[in-house]
Amino acid sequence: MRGKAEATTPLEDVSPKRKAPSKSAAGLPAIISTAKHGLSKMGLIGSLTNFYKVNKFQGFDCPGCAWPDPDDTRTIAEFCENGAKAIADEGTKKRASPEFWSKWTVRDLSLKSDKWLNSQGRLTHPLILREDSDYYESISWDDAFEVIASEMAPLPPDQAVFYTSGRTSNEAAFMWQLLARRYGTNNLPDCSNMCHESSGVALNETIGIAKGTVKLEDFDKADLIIVVGQNPGTNHPRMLTALRDAKKKGASIVSINPLIETGMIRFKHPQNPLEVLGYGTEISDEHVRVCLNGDQALFRGFAKVIIERSLEDSGFISTFTNGYEDYEKLVRNTSWDQISMLSGVDRNEIERIGNLIAKSKATICCWAMGLTQHKNSVPTIQEISNLLLLGGHVGREGSGLCPVRGHSNVQGDRTVGINHNPTSQFIDSLRREFGIQNLKTKGLDSVEAVRSMLQREARVFLSMGGNFISAMSDTNVTSEAIRNCSLTVQISTKPNRSHLITGKQGIILPCLGRTERDYSGGSEQFVTVENSMGVVQKSIGSRPPASNNLRSEASIVSGIAMAIEDKIGVSEIKWRELAEDYDMIRDSIERVVPGFDSYNERCRENGGFYLPNPPRDSRMFPTKTGLANFISNDLVSISPGEGEFLMMTIRSHDQYNTTVYTDNDRYRGIYSGRRVVLMNKSDMVENSWEEFDEVSITSEFDQKVVKSDRWRVVEYDIPKGNVATYFPEANVLIPLNSVADRSNTPTSKSVIVNITST
Repeated sequence: MRGKAEATTPLEDVSPKRKAPSKSAAGLPAIISTAKHGLSKMGLIGSLTNFYKVNKFQGFDCPGCAWPDPDDTRTIAEFCENGAKAIADEGTKKRASPEFWSKWTVRDLSLKSDKWLNSQGRLTHPLILREDSDYYESISWDDAFEVIASEMAPLPPDQAVFYTSGRTSNEAAFMWQLLARRYGTNNLPDCSNMCHESSGVALNETIGIAKGTVKLEDFDKADLIIVVGQNPGTNHPRMLTALRDAKKKGASIVSINPLIETGMIRFKHPQNPLEVLGYGTEISDEHVRVCLNGDQALFRGFAKVIIERSLEDSGFISTFTNGYEDYEKLVRNTSWDQISMLSGVDRNEIERIGNLIAKSKATICCWAMGLTQHKNSVPTIQEISNLLLLGGHVGREGSGLCPVRGHSNVQGDRTVGINHNPTSQFIDSLRREFGIQNLKTKGLDSVEAVRSMLQREARVFLSMGGNFISAMSDTNVTSEAIRNCSLTVQISTKPNRSHLITGKQGIILPCLGRTERDYSGGSEQFVTVENSMGVVQKSIGSRPPASNNLRSEASIVSGIAMAIEDKIGVSEIKWRELAEDYDMIRDSIERVVPGFDSYNERCRENGGFYLPNPPRDSRMFPTKTGLANFISNDLVSISPGEGEFLMMTIRSHDQYNTTVYTDNDRYRGIYSGRRVVLMNKSDMVENSWEEFDEVSITSEFDQKVVKSDRWRVVEYDIPKGNVATYFPEANVLIPLNSVADRSNTPTSKSVIVNITST
């Protein structure tokens, strides 16, 4: 029997340390951190080469967040500290070669921390973990494809799951969904299911498009910018430049979050010596410390202020919207007592901020996963949409809805077909282009995929990037589901925990990174990506590949596809030709996906091109009513019982998604440890806890109890009754079946827990 690998990060033996949190974001510490990561991992020449090329017109798109680049100009250093960490991480000189894998059993590797696993370097060869073996061993590409095809060819199509990470390019993502649908399934879960699925569901109903309505230039024209449920300083640091510039041009900025995050206090632009050495720019004019899950009630309160001021309709509501009368009645009938109780914010503060919003002629509202991972996430985002519709802040310069995506191409992947529930129009276009059969069955999302594997219905799990074990909720249940598979396949650049929790057989296929040259087909290729604001632009790697044995993602998809088709029958799809000429892929995308007219020509232009966005561009709303819809939802309450807490998961400043660079969180002043519980001082006093006392956390849902030990209490400025823990360590406490209504996103930002001394 193979030794059982641990799905969760090892417990920590030492207590973390506290230092004073940073008083400003970026500045000199960010410059030092950038240099340290670059030099230690890539060396001087590698750092200069990669950092110079990132986000340039003829360079590569940062593999970090999806914040947009300026349309017309690029600075000499068009990246942030955390983007530099992602680039250095990919460009590391260390290698996780077959010799490395031969020294460690998967069980022993699982006892290492996520930080240690990531630090072992780039994968260099295809690897296989055979049934009952404890060690990965090298395998040829052809043999790896043969193993995959032999397992998949006899299966009913819906027994395979094709997962996708947001790192994947448009070209590779299009090939991936084409493979899944040629195979015969819509089982295409992706990281959107875990993050912004709630945004897409909400906005599709309200404005008819699952994207935001803002361009980067709108920040310079805004009167008011609301940042809610988001920590830009860590997760989208370049956004702070846009906020700083907006502030200097007269915009007011309101931050809404249970935690006061450093990036929303003050920002020192690393490229401005006066700011680096000086005071920097104060970002937020106001901070509203809302309670966890209180955002829906808070925005209802803002709407109540506006409506009770005798709303003056400039014509937008009567001309462009539907459902206002019902929403107005609902808002007027919502009591202030209920709003204040659910939001945790005093009525006077809500009225003061509400009056600022009422006076604004151009308001942008930005949000991220602090809003999308609750049971009532869809109604909460629709409450924001309602508020902006009240003031006509859609389709107007300097205003709009702005969901900020956290991964570099998660929005692009969805645009080109990574969707477990595609439209009939998309499937019809695929049929015309490739002869794909009409797949009428809705596929599995991420939560449903885990449930299916638990029931031994889905038997093969293939992952295009990502770290599904660590990213997904209910870590132990997810790992049990993965172990039920006959085969798991990971297309990856570096070791992670998902390589250690496998089916009966596990295969790792090493791929090129975003920063590396791609000579698939014998000539230089480039890929394209889409940012948070709908701009599609090219990305050209410039560094030599980490290994001569690496293949591009498109080539890997092609290899899998051709091996399967050798067994189930050849189709009309020219897999090899597509993988050798990405222009052919883009030509097919142009014919299948609306908005990609003249794709190959326009993506070669500096800065790329904007995809159509009818609400933003022309106040056209492709909803069922043909108008922007006010959506009336009842307020939702999540009420912990006596002695219980409401927990959210957060990321530290030194991590990117599930990739942990160090055990430090400079912005929050926490060092040398990650198993911490950020807690209000009064809650600590009531429970007789001192800082760094060891506690256990327990969550209970649907009569299932999960307990996680060896956490340390840390005093923090967070609302009473709320606590925060780091992701992915706390994912074990997020119940699989605790999901957002209608979007099925895990409720990682509002889980009821008990905390007890150990």
